[in-house]
Amino acid sequence: MEDQVIICEKLTKRFGDFTAVNQISFTVSKGEIFGFLGANGAGKTTAMRMLCGLSKPTSGNALIAGYDIYKNTERIKKNIGYMSQRFSLYEDLTVAENIRFFGGIYGLSNQQLKIKSEALIRKLHLQSEANSLVASLPLGWKQKLAFSVAIIHEPKIVFLDEPTGGVDPITRRQFWELIYEAANSGITVFVTTHYMDEAEYCNRISIMVDGSIEALDTTANLKKKYDAVTMDDVFYQLARTARRGE
Repeated sequence: MEDQVIICEKLTKRFGDFTAVNQISFTVSKGEIFGFLGANGAGKTTAMRMLCGLSKPTSGNALIAGYDIYKNTERIKKNIGYMSQRFSLYEDLTVAENIRFFGGIYGLSNQQLKIKSEALIRKLHLQSEANSLVASLPLGWKQKLAFSVAIIHEPKIVFLDEPTGGVDPITRRQFWELIYEAANSGITVFVTTHYMDEAEYCNRISIMVDGSIEALDTTANLKKKYDAVTMDDVFYQLARTARRGE
């Protein structure tokens, strides 16, 4: 994990007098699974939007996949994947149509789309559902498909915003197997989650409180530092110090 694909230095976002993200600094290495945790209102989504090139910082600096967060937002978007719990696929399109649509957005050629689409459908065992509307799929299959589509262009980084919300524990575990596979192929995974057991799957995690990163380390080191048995204990200790709500 020598290559740093995210370098963030004192990144700040203010909305008027309100500081949503306050001088956060961290690095993430190639192939690392980095957990980005925090209670509602802590600033996670605002920070992620800046890292994805969707929101301009008020101050601070960041390099994403080697590209400057101010000058190279379009290059950043081409080198990352993104998946959200709230919106990932078009439910009124078929499985195959979603793959072709997002693959096209990510700049794949028609030949690449054909090869990757067929391979993806086989990998997910969706041959019989390829021409079915995504709306007809169980939630777990939608999540797996959405993740696979988010990395179809082999990005350097994939940002996952609470990707496993609402799915059962078995499906969550299967989803994380896809994450491990992506990380082993060299894709960096930047993931937010409300499930503290998922924090244990990450190489390192950060925990935001009131717009600042209050903890950043491996789960083993954090549990030792806070004299905690579980990551839930660590999280609650830090979350209790929060002064602002959602």
